[in-house]
Amino acid sequence: MTVLERFLEGDQAALARIISYIEDADKGWQELLSRLYTRAGRAVKIGFTGPPGAGKSSLVNCTAKLLAAQNKKIGIIAVDPTSPFTGGALLGDRIRMKDLPSDGSVFIRSMATRGSTGGLAVATDNATIALDAFGFDYILIETVGVGQVELDIINTCDTVVVILVPESGDAIQALKAGLMEIADIFAINKADRPLSESIVAELISVLHMKAEKSIWEIPVIPTEAINNKNTDLLLEKILAHLDFSKQTGHFERHRREQIRRKIFDILHDRVHEVIIKKLGAVADLDRLVGEIFEHRTDPFRAGERLFHLTQIDS
Repeated sequence: MTVLERFLEGDQAALARIISYIEDADKGWQELLSRLYTRAGRAVKIGFTGPPGAGKSSLVNCTAKLLAAQNKKIGIIAVDPTSPFTGGALLGDRIRMKDLPSDGSVFIRSMATRGSTGGLAVATDNATIALDAFGFDYILIETVGVGQVELDIINTCDTVVVILVPESGDAIQALKAGLMEIADIFAINKADRPLSESIVAELISVLHMKAEKSIWEIPVIPTEAINNKNTDLLLEKILAHLDFSKQTGHFERHRREQIRRKIFDILHDRVHEVIIKKLGAVADLDRLVGEIFEHRTDPFRAGERLFHLTQIDS
């Protein structure tokens, strides 16, 4: 029996192998994704993002347990920093999620960023296709938490939870960094610590000022993941956002935009691959770099010349 056949029969070991195949971009991985894509589209994807140490893993853990208690199947992708030794994920999040049900209702996959700077691994979106096709009801995605604007999470998920903590001034940083623009829900985790109430109030105040720009009133939920406090309320707001999004048509519009972006990403990668291949055949880059360094030409003229030399035949 092939790995794909075992996958289609619900073998999680086969699922893990297929995700590795996709992540490593092994020969034929795109054809495999094409076959899986026709079976995908039913799972709901929820993103959890925020700065390191905010408790993203703990809240994902709590959310997964609550959903599993409702007899839902959950796939989790925890994006970890890349190991400097192996190039793989450091697996910290997977260790912290060890108390999840072991009855097959929850599947956890750690993925390395492998140099990606958008908070997600390059292969994360493709891995969600495999999880979706496998039959999971919910896919929870935790970003690496680089503390920057993590726009990748919007292009992958249906609902985004931004997790902040009280004492580090993250509320102000959220406003500066643009996290305000990607959040469907804010969770102020570790809310038993000082300043949590003031940060909750501050965020609510700012959100009220921006309310006219959005038809969804973004909730701010104080949580204590370690004590499992208000995690049920957080899930309630997640499900409420999904319902609201579907009722207003935003869910479908957002998914259509994600497909549009997916097509452009595929085209970008293919064109980039072709140009780099042709560039190697027509250009001596070291010589060209030398000419630019010696001011005998400039990067703009050089780039334009190389572009014409490497144009893809129509």
